[in-house]
Amino acid sequence: MNLFESKFRQSLKSNVALLDKIMYYIIKRKGKQMRPMFVFLTAKLFEKFEDKTYRAAAMIELLHTATLVHDDVVDEANFRRGFFSINALWKNKIAVLVGDFLLSKGLLLAVKNKEFDLLEIMSNAVQDMSEGELLQIEKARNLDITEEVYFNIIRQKTASLIAACCAGGAVSVGENMQNVEKMREFGEKAGIAFQIKDDLFDYTNNSIIGKPTGVDIKDQKMTLPLIFTINSVNTKLKKYIINIIKNHNKNSKKVAEVIDIVKSSGGIDYAEKIMYKYHKEAITILNDFDNNDANKSLKLLIDYVVNRKR
Repeated sequence: MNLFESKFRQSLKSNVALLDKIMYYIIKRKGKQMRPMFVFLTAKLFEKFEDKTYRAAAMIELLHTATLVHDDVVDEANFRRGFFSINALWKNKIAVLVGDFLLSKGLLLAVKNKEFDLLEIMSNAVQDMSEGELLQIEKARNLDITEEVYFNIIRQKTASLIAACCAGGAVSVGENMQNVEKMREFGEKAGIAFQIKDDLFDYTNNSIIGKPTGVDIKDQKMTLPLIFTINSVNTKLKKYIINIIKNHNKNSKKVAEVIDIVKSSGGIDYAEKIMYKYHKEAITILNDFDNNDANKSLKLLIDYVVNRKR
């Protein structure tokens, strides 16, 4: 990871002073870097490591960072990981261009090294993530998201990038297509579990304020605990919940009421059950490979995905 960080910093270099300043800020506020870990551990699962593996990890991190910068613009968010967002400091126009720059840097890494297999994996991930976001926006307008649509959204929006990490890690060390596909599927299942865990944070106590946040409800996002609840309560209560989400979603008292209904209706327990199902399926895929240190670490990483506190 230390070597990766220096290579990643190198990949962000630019001839524009303003861009260099913003890139320095982005590096300073980096997150857990879970996605590069998925790339490296997948490569090591096959007892191999190549320069191409670093490029796959850098591509993923560039793509992921680009989507975060663009997300903050779309969501009008002023903070990311406890720091000011790029749009809060440099305004939307610059933030959009910075996101474009990061995305192009990632794609050019593959083009310059003629690694078109990585380019295909990353380009598919960009397409999936864009379609997933747009599908979510389309469905949120009518609050008509079924479980099937919900899983389509998170498979594209979140899981596709982690799937690309694992497929990219396998491709980077020359694995056959069968193993690449297995690792893509592993990453997809890990990504779905990751998103369901994110959904659950909306209903679990925030360590700072001591109560659930209800941010997704305020944003009219239909998450798994809420979808289950709406489909399992009686018609009168269903209409009441939908009315709050549509017309009173900024009212903290009403949002807290919805959170209580979701909890008492078993929405949390159901979402946790589904999350652990995907966790178990991901572990089962890993059991097909040698139980080396990388395999054990991938299992620890997916355990972290479902047990993390933030």
